[in-house]
Amino acid sequence: MAIRKIVQIDEEKCNGCGLCVPGCAEGAIKIVNGKAKLVADNLCDGLGNCIGHCPQGAIKIIEREADEFDEEAVEKHLSNIKAEGVHVHHGGGCPGSRAMTINRKEEVDDKVIAASQDIEIKIKPQLSQWPVQLMLVPERASYWDGKELLVTADCVPFAYPNYHLDLLKGKSVVVGCPKLDNIGYYIEKLTNIIKYNDIKGIQVAYMEVPCCRGMVMAVDEAVRKSGKNIEVKKIEISIDGRKK
Repeated sequence: MAIRKIVQIDEEKCNGCGLCVPGCAEGAIKIVNGKAKLVADNLCDGLGNCIGHCPQGAIKIIEREADEFDEEAVEKHLSNIKAEGVHVHHGGGCPGSRAMTINRKEEVDDKVIAASQDIEIKIKPQLSQWPVQLMLVPERASYWDGKELLVTADCVPFAYPNYHLDLLKGKSVVVGCPKLDNIGYYIEKLTNIIKYNDIKGIQVAYMEVPCCRGMVMAVDEAVRKSGKNIEVKKIEISIDGRKK
């Protein structure tokens, strides 16, 4: 053992989102009982690549006595993970990955009571550009200019029934998942979109689950890095489809 740099995880700050897990190429972090844990000292190289993936600021690099980093142990560990088909998240991990059923009772709004055959509603699509995925959109495009930018976590349009009329109308949009994609890439891409185009304002729509806050963090950091003074409005959507 020797005194060296190694990851330390603050369990009080950790919300179990799991964004750090795929951010560690050595597989040295896993979610246990809803908290990120270091699997073994010898699997951590101490470089801290996982730090930028944590929206809670729960990870830092410290110096302490620890086993030396062991590349052979890492290779064996990663091979075992692949062979066993271990999932990054499992029971007791990220709340956003927890399976649940949303039971919807018949809801009656006292403002409107009508039989289904009496009313036909058609909602005009409000999408004014293509593509929409943050991984695919160009950094410079005419459709960014003069509009508000709506940054949407990709579960939001499924959960929020009034997405098109209430959120999307009149805006340009990008869509992504901070849990499944590279958050560092998101920050870089958003920074350039904001920097090189005439963005009038930004709204970020995200789900209430902890891992989705990575999208909010990415937007805030992108605005900071762009050097522009743009207000960011944050819109949180509950799992049962309500604006909070």
